Amino acid sequence: MEYRTLGNTDLKLSAITYGAFAIGGTMWGGTQKKESIEAIHASLDNGVTSLDTAPFYGFGLSEELIGEAIKGKDRSKIQILTKFGLVWDGSNQGKGQHFFDIEDNGRKLQVYKYSSKANIVREVEDSLKRLDTDYIDLLQQHWPDATTPIDETMEAMETLIRQGKIRAAGVSNHDTSLLKEASKTFAPASNQVAYSMLNRSIEAELVPYAVENNIGIIAYSPIERGLLSGKYFQNETLKNDDHRNGYFGQFDLEKVKAFLEKLEPVAAGKNATLAQLVLRWTTLQKGITVVLAGARNAGQAVSNAQAMSIALSADELQAINGELVDFRR
Repeated sequence: MEYRTLGNTDLKLSAITYGAFAIGGTMWGGTQKKESIEAIHASLDNGVTSLDTAPFYGFGLSEELIGEAIKGKDRSKIQILTKFGLVWDGSNQGKGQHFFDIEDNGRKLQVYKYSSKANIVREVEDSLKRLDTDYIDLLQQHWPDATTPIDETMEAMETLIRQGKIRAAGVSNHDTSLLKEASKTFAPASNQVAYSMLNRSIEAELVPYAVENNIGIIAYSPIERGLLSGKYFQNETLKNDDHRNGYFGQFDLEKVKAFLEKLEPVAAGKNATLAQLVLRWTTLQKGITVVLAGARNAGQAVSNAQAMSIALSADELQAINGELVDFRR
C-alpha cells in the first residue's frame, strides 16, 4: 500500500481508501452488518487505513458500522473521512436547496443540500457520536449549497479545526470556479469528485488547478459502481431498489463491454481482476491523491487492497489510454 499526503495537510491517506456508501444499504439494495464490519476489518488488515463515509449513507448506518468496526483499534492509525450538508430529517426546517426525494423503508424523505454554520456544527456532533470518536480526520462538504454563502461554510470548518473536532477540511463535487471561491476564505485540503475510465472530465480544468494549488483529489466511483468489474455482463443481477438499475443506463453498455474484453488479457497477464486493474490505473493518473473503493465483504476488501501490487509501465498505461479515447467526456 502507498500512503499519500492530502493536499496542504499532514494527513497521510492510503492510496486505496475504503468507500462506505454501499454498506449504508440505502440505494444499494440493503446491507449485511456482519459482512460490512468484516469488510472494514479486512481493509485495515491489508493496509487500507482510510475510511470514507457520510451521514447520508444509510441515514447514519454507514457511520455507525465504521464506529463499531474500529472499536478497540488504534485510532491514531486510522483516518476517518466523513461529510456534511445533505439533510433528510427535516431539521433544516425547509431551508437549503432541495436535492431529491427518496423512499427508505417505507418512509418518503426529502433530501436538501444545506451547509449553514449551525447545521455543520450539528452534523459534526451527530457524526462524532455515530463514529464513536472525538475527532474527524477529514470533514467534507458533500455537495455545494447555493443557498448558503461559501464563506460561511468554509469559516465554520476552519473553526472546527481550531476546536480540534476535525483535522482537515475539504469539499466534494465542486467545480473549479467553486474551489476558487471557497479558497478566498479557507483553502480546502481536497475535493472529492467522480472520476473513472469512463468519466475523465475533471482532467481538462479541475486537475491542473488542483495540482497547481496543492489540493488533493479523492476519486469516487472509479469502477463506476461495479460496472467496470465486468460482472454485470455475466448474468449478475441487481435488486429492484438498487440505484444502479438506472445509473448504468448513462453508458453505451455494448461499447463498455467491448472495451473490457480488450482489457481482460492485460488483467490476466498481471494475475489480476478487471476491478483491480481499473483501480490501479486510477491511482496512477495525474493529480489523483487517493481512490475510493467500496467493499461489501472481506473478499472484496482484500482484492481492492491488493490492486496496489500491480505494476503498470508507461507503455501499458499509454495502450490502455488509447482504448479510452472514445469514452472521453
